[in-house]
Amino acid sequence: MLTIRNVAGGYNGHKIVKDLSFQVHEGEFFGILGPNGSGKTTLLKMISGILPLIEGSIHLKDQLLSTYPPKELATIIAVLPQLTGESFSYTVEEVVVLGRYAHQKGLFQSMSSEDERIIEEAMAQTGILSFRHKSLMELSGGEQQRVFLAQALAQQPKVLLLDEPTNHLDLTYQKELLDLIKKMTKQNRLTVISVFHDINLTALYCDRLLLLDQGELDRMGLPNEVIKEEMIQRVYSTKVNKHYHPSIPKPQIALIPESIPENALMILNENYLRQEGEYLVYESPIPLKTMSSAVINPGVGWFQSFVNRHVDKNYNCENHFEEMSQYLVEKGFLLESTVGMMTAVKMEDAIWKFVEGTGFSLFIVVTAGVGNAVDVSRGTDHSSNYIPGTINIWIFINGDLSEEAYIQAIATATEAKVKSLHDMKIMDPLTGTIATGTSTDSILIAATQNGEKLQYAGSIAPLGQLIGTYVYQCTKKAIEKSIERKSK
Repeated sequence: MLTIRNVAGGYNGHKIVKDLSFQVHEGEFFGILGPNGSGKTTLLKMISGILPLIEGSIHLKDQLLSTYPPKELATIIAVLPQLTGESFSYTVEEVVVLGRYAHQKGLFQSMSSEDERIIEEAMAQTGILSFRHKSLMELSGGEQQRVFLAQALAQQPKVLLLDEPTNHLDLTYQKELLDLIKKMTKQNRLTVISVFHDINLTALYCDRLLLLDQGELDRMGLPNEVIKEEMIQRVYSTKVNKHYHPSIPKPQIALIPESIPENALMILNENYLRQEGEYLVYESPIPLKTMSSAVINPGVGWFQSFVNRHVDKNYNCENHFEEMSQYLVEKGFLLESTVGMMTAVKMEDAIWKFVEGTGFSLFIVVTAGVGNAVDVSRGTDHSSNYIPGTINIWIFINGDLSEEAYIQAIATATEAKVKSLHDMKIMDPLTGTIATGTSTDSILIAATQNGEKLQYAGSIAPLGQLIGTYVYQCTKKAIEKSIERKSK
């Protein structure tokens, strides 16, 4: 659709954009990123034909852009500018009608029935039919932006140029606008080229990205190829962290503020653990980055309260999430900041251990019983009826764990648990083979993310060595304690 070859441009002979070459395909949502002053808007003006080139060429549909008469070019390219907050007293429909100007012919131009159909369709597509007779000045920023989009769509362009289309819009309007534009690329094969400041929105909606740095092409490709920590940090001169959107395979960027860590000298140990009747609770003074298989707030997040609740072995788990949520609320816990687990083990059987390493430390809490022990390799021999798990492992770490270390810590702790059951010859009562755990065991890794960087937690890494050794010991002691109590 568009071919840009060795393009340079700017103002008063000064080159802001330098030697750019790339292509944009039909039906593609193409994003342009870069810090202030990198040439994003200048490039967009050159593509629209508003700003002449100093060097190079732009071809639109295999024809030089500069050879198109202005009115013909307006039937192919539409521009949705930044929303400035200024408006005028035209009605919504009058603003949209202006989009048909380029298609009208003759000295005395008038609206045809085809023009009216297209205008009606553009207003329907953008959801503005209900206020077509209102003044533009009466509308919110998001509504005004939809009106201008309807005007652009009324041009029936092949290419839509957007200059920071979500500027001044709240979250709802940002999503509505970009959802609609993305839909147009799929349904109408509309080619969209958009300048963005918001890296995360760009990653969510664009098919490909171009990253500019001081007017030059730094990187171009799929969102995951362009949005990389080292590239964004270098081009934007700020510290960021890359992660993935929780629902779709798109990269996202989190800013890392330069701040003094909260309670950097605080040590997670037994001082924050207490028993309250039928549950254990660990109350951290700061939020901890947590990865767990808990009933309440599983997965990854930041939490301060950690609850391990005893339930009867005959507990009905059909609505365990709702029941556990209600239980925590009744006990005064804030669900948004609490991780909740269940176990059939009595809380007095819990074992915990504080261990110091070189530059880091950890606090381990284990509740363990073997009443529903299972050999995982013979899991298909068992029914799928869930009963409360009896081995729950908590590991609180004073240190800064990498993503890799979180996963490795879970693997190392699980290996240690399995080894303890093996050495104690704990049997699966159904299969008569050595058990590897219980039917619904849970595990939790929580770290301060302050202090020493802990890249690894495998079995021979310093962190992994302590996890393996002391999870093994604590699990054995917890099982022995549970067995001894039951035998009395």
